[in-house]
Amino acid sequence: MYVEIVFHGRGGQGGVTAANILAGAAVREGKWSQSFPHFGAERRGAPVKAYARISDKPILRHSQVKKADIAVVLDKELFKLVNITGTVKENGVIVANIPPGSTVNLDGSQSLYCVDALEIARRLKLFVAGWPVVNTSMLGALVKATGVVSLDSVLAEIKSYWPGKAGEVNAEAARAAYGETLRCI
Repeated sequence: MYVEIVFHGRGGQGGVTAANILAGAAVREGKWSQSFPHFGAERRGAPVKAYARISDKPILRHSQVKKADIAVVLDKELFKLVNITGTVKENGVIVANIPPGSTVNLDGSQSLYCVDALEIARRLKLFVAGWPVVNTSMLGALVKATGVVSLDSVLAEIKSYWPGKAGEVNAEAARAAYGETLRCI
């Protein structure tokens, strides 16, 4: 098993944190993992990427991911700004924060899984500095779409990352997204 994941988000949305939590969840399961950001001098709201690798063997590669097996898109508007399908292998998986039933033009043969992570954040009153927090919801959606790690491992890692009430609410967001994620294409 060797999986590469790219998280597409905007600065301040928690894409880097999501990659770190995913890597920690993999370690909880006895897997090898890496997580790392890729951005320059971007500011809050600018498009950014973060990466994760998960394997059942030591990971010797330490370079940027060129074509990932899975892309996680935290903001649907990024489909207009970034060539998302260009960052994912043919027959790969895209997990996106878009309401089921929405249309997104894909130019590849990737599968698309949808979840309305914004609605989950609003419903749970999960905001930081006035922005809805969708990264933990997207981890639940990622797990539902791919099974790359277990939901239990993600929930435990979220609660470890944020002890107390913050961890509980973020874990509930991941659990809700796991239940609400649908295959759209």
